[in-house]
Amino acid sequence: MNEPLIELRNLEGHFPIKRGIFFPRQVGVVRAVDGLDLQIHHGETVGLVGESGCGKSTTGRAILKLLQPTAGKVLFQGEDLATLSPKDMRFRRRNLQMIFQDPYASLNPRMTVEDIIGEPLAEYKLVPRDARPSRIMELLDLVGLSKDCLRRYPHEFSGGQRQRIGIARALALEPDFMVCDEPVSALDVSIQAQIIDLLVELRERLHLTYLFIAHDLAAVEQISDRVVVMYLGRVAEIAVADQLFARPKHPYTRALISAVPIPDPAAEAKRERIILSGEVPSPLSPPSGCYFHTRCPIATELCRDRRPEPRDIGEGHLVSCHHAEA
Repeated sequence: MNEPLIELRNLEGHFPIKRGIFFPRQVGVVRAVDGLDLQIHHGETVGLVGESGCGKSTTGRAILKLLQPTAGKVLFQGEDLATLSPKDMRFRRRNLQMIFQDPYASLNPRMTVEDIIGEPLAEYKLVPRDARPSRIMELLDLVGLSKDCLRRYPHEFSGGQRQRIGIARALALEPDFMVCDEPVSALDVSIQAQIIDLLVELRERLHLTYLFIAHDLAAVEQISDRVVVMYLGRVAEIAVADQLFARPKHPYTRALISAVPIPDPAAEAKRERIILSGEVPSPLSPPSGCYFHTRCPIATELCRDRRPEPRDIGEGHLVSCHHAEA
C-alpha cells in the first residue's frame, strides 16, 4: 500500500496524579494510552473500539494534539505533529478535524448556525467575506440541512440535526482526516443509522479518511474497513472488519463480539455468550505481563510474566496474545 496518511509510533498518553495544595507531588500516573502503533491510509475508515476508559478518546485527541502526547510520534503525511509549535499546528489543523461525541455540548449556544459554520472560514480566511454565505449554504446542503437553519440557535434543533451541524463545521476547512469520537453514541438508534450513512456518503464524495471511535460494535462493523480493538491503553487486535467479526482471535475481542445482539432469535438462542470475570484493572497500576490476563479464560503463567506484542498471524491480522492460535 501507499504511505499512510496517519501513522502512530509508540504513542503514549499518560496523566499524572498529584497530591498536595501548596507543594503538589506526583503520586502516580494514569496510563490512558500505553505504546500504540497504528497506520491509517488514504480513504480508509479505521474503527477504534473497546470498553470505556481503554484510551480511545485519548488516542483521537492526541492525534489532533488537543492533548499533548507524553511520548511517541504522530506522523501526518510524514510530518511529526507532536513536535510542531502551536503556530505551526494551528496551520496544520485545517487538514485534521474532529466530530465530537456530544452534539449538545460541542456547539456554542450563543451562536447561530451561520456563525458556527462560518467561524472556521473566517478564522482561516479560506473564502472572501462576500462568498461565505454561499459556502455555508453548500455545507448545510452537504449534510442534509436546509437554508432555514441559518438564523437559528443550537437549542432549536434535535440531537441528530446538531450533529449534522457539527459535521458541517468540521467539513468547512476541507480536511483530509477526521476523528469521529463516538459521533452517534448520544443519539437515538434510528438517527444513528442516518448519521453513519451520511459519514459513509461524505467519505466517498470528498475522499475523506476517518478514525471512527465507538463502543458500539454494530456501528463499527457497518462503517469500518479495519478495526482496532484496545484494552487498557494497548492494542489487543487489528484486522479487516469482515475478518475480525467472522474470526476474532483475541479472547477479549471474542467476548466483545459475543455481547452484540443478533436480530435473529434462533441464532441468538444458539450462540455462546462469553462472560468475562472480574473488573477492568486500574490504569494507575496495570497488571504485569498481558494486561488482560486477570480476566482471560485461557491465561497461563506465560501471560502473567511476559507482555505479548502485536504479531501478524496472516493477511495483516495482528493480535497481541500468546495463545491466539488456540
